Amino acid sequence: MHDLTDGLARFRREVFPAKAELFADLATTHRPKTLFIGCSDARVVPELITQSDPGELFVIRTAGNLVPAHSAGPDGIAASIEYAVTVLRVTDIVICGHSSCGAMTALAEGHDLSPAPGVAGWLRHADAAMARAAATPAESGPAKVATLVRANVAAQLQNLTTQPSVARALTHRTLTLHGWVFDIATGTIDPVDAALVAA
Repeated sequence: MHDLTDGLARFRREVFPAKAELFADLATTHRPKTLFIGCSDARVVPELITQSDPGELFVIRTAGNLVPAHSAGPDGIAASIEYAVTVLRVTDIVICGHSSCGAMTALAEGHDLSPAPGVAGWLRHADAAMARAAATPAESGPAKVATLVRANVAAQLQNLTTQPSVARALTHRTLTLHGWVFDIATGTIDPVDAALVAA
């Protein structure tokens, strides 16, 4: 907590004054153009890797960058997506997976998740990704994880299209979907072919 307190003090002392005009505008304006759905992993910081200023990205972060398919009932992720698309009218949605993802590693390597039943239940939203990855010739180790990470981005893009707000925006051609895989070691982004979404 000491590090966070120091960071807050440095923000108020050094960062905020340099961006005071931006923050004054943001106090009454919220018009991000992109919804960025990424992993909760602390190594993957959307604003850092895209070099975005405050106010430019609407961000959802979930373990494994998972997006549940639409279903009835309250859902915080679905509500955030709907708000971004319907109210904020974002024009782009990025789903970003990343190298060495703990969630995808657990699935690819068959880790015992019984001590973490909530995690195990959540990762069921990657079942379609597991099925996609299984269609790839047998791999092991990091290559198997990398294949699943890419398959998962494609599967989550497909899940995203089941959200009514997204489906409507796609029909009206006011929204574009993007899939990315961020490599932590190199800082590179590898796009996921949109054709994979329908696979």
